[in-house]
Amino acid sequence: MLSHKIVGTANQMAVVQLEPGTCVYGDRGTLRWKTANVSMETRLTRPQGGQGVGAPAATGGGLLAKAMDVGKRALAGEGLAFQYYRAEGGSGLVSFAGVLPGELRAIELDRTRSWFAERGAMIAAEESIGFDIAFTGLRTGLRGHEGFVLQKYSGAGTVFVAAAGNFIELNPAKYGGTIQAETGNVVAFEDTVTYTVERVGGLNAQTAMTAVFGGEGINLATFKGDGAVILQSTSIHALGEALRRVIGTSGDDRRGPLAGLGL
Repeated sequence: MLSHKIVGTANQMAVVQLEPGTCVYGDRGTLRWKTANVSMETRLTRPQGGQGVGAPAATGGGLLAKAMDVGKRALAGEGLAFQYYRAEGGSGLVSFAGVLPGELRAIELDRTRSWFAERGAMIAAEESIGFDIAFTGLRTGLRGHEGFVLQKYSGAGTVFVAAAGNFIELNPAKYGGTIQAETGNVVAFEDTVTYTVERVGGLNAQTAMTAVFGGEGINLATFKGDGAVILQSTSIHALGEALRRVIGTSGDDRRGPLAGLGL
């Protein structure tokens, strides 16, 4: 287990203590601060899990496999490189946080189960955690928008995920075996849970009205099985729409309420 402390409220940070021989990697834009004895190295290769400390997490097949791996991340809209952090000459500290204000969770893996998460959820992980891209299928992606591309974590160690708002963790097995959520509220789930995006209700006047005026309500993320599902209180879809409305307004209103009168 990676020694760490989660601090903050509105935008939580993970402060990780690195001992000599311990390495963590993070996605672009997640580093907040570090002590001077923590080195940083950028690599195009993705972590495989189970690599030796300090060893490059190279993919099998040489340059071709590496190019295919980078191309897959580019196609999925992920960052092309990871930053690796290692303490030198003693223990050191490094801190990570998500891009949006919200909660942060440390997930412990023990090789018995893998986790899936929405694109961009992972902010940092131990080098022993393997990272990959999973495609859920075109139909699921068209219905769920964000659900077409998922991150997959495997191996043994600690991985940190962050999302907007607050988290709630549910197990479908405790609610009759199935739970449904707005697709923009999905953060992460265990591989023992099946994930699909299902249309709610038949095609009629009511569902047409829901599709037009209710946003994402006609298609819901559906989880079945026995395992953990983490949801966020802030919908990414609703947040994106709110930001588009703000960005799309005229810049004149920043001068005050009389801007429309030319004052």
